[in-house]
Amino acid sequence: MLHFLSYSSMEGSIIRLPEIVALKKKYKAYLYLDEAHSIGAVGATGRGVVEYFGTDPADIDVLMGTFTKSFSASGGYIAGKRELVTYLRIHSHSAVYATSMSPSVAEQILRIMKCIMGRDGTLTGQKRVNQLAHNTTYFRRRLRELNLITYGNEDSPVVPVLMYMPSKVGAFARHMLKKKIAVVIVGFPATPITEARVRFCISAAHTKEMLDKV
Repeated sequence: MLHFLSYSSMEGSIIRLPEIVALKKKYKAYLYLDEAHSIGAVGATGRGVVEYFGTDPADIDVLMGTFTKSFSASGGYIAGKRELVTYLRIHSHSAVYATSMSPSVAEQILRIMKCIMGRDGTLTGQKRVNQLAHNTTYFRRRLRELNLITYGNEDSPVVPVLMYMPSKVGAFARHMLKKKIAVVIVGFPATPITEARVRFCISAAHTKEMLDKV
């Protein structure tokens, strides 16, 4: 089985899915794709890297995602053939022993899913996906204009910026917090010792003024 993240939140890099699918077919393997960081954020209508590359969903044997990020809820999902889903419902630890999702959380997920898919009678979902894509491109371009080194794909809303030395990241985070800007800092051993970085997580709710403030 081939198991891949849709994109790395540490690197901001999107998986080269068409090449992975080609490998899967060549070696007749199963493909398990974790869309935790991409569902609701990547693709023309927010349906993840499968949509981003125009890949046939049937080429992905197991699709997994979380409801804790774009959906601002809890829990997650696994999609696949009926036999697989039935097996997991019967034998997986979480399905048998864990507490069920609360009705209010389930309703929140359903409403957000309808919004993203445009089934709520509005264009809100599509507008937010488009705004996120615009904000991501704009923010990455502005960072490059400042001669900062950024990692990852141009369409990735997770934007890692190289800080070099881990001794800098703590002071940088405190400085940003004073300016009321939340960042995620990462250093050794999660990264090579000279490649400490700060991650900016872009949202559709960010305005141009907010992005320029950084």
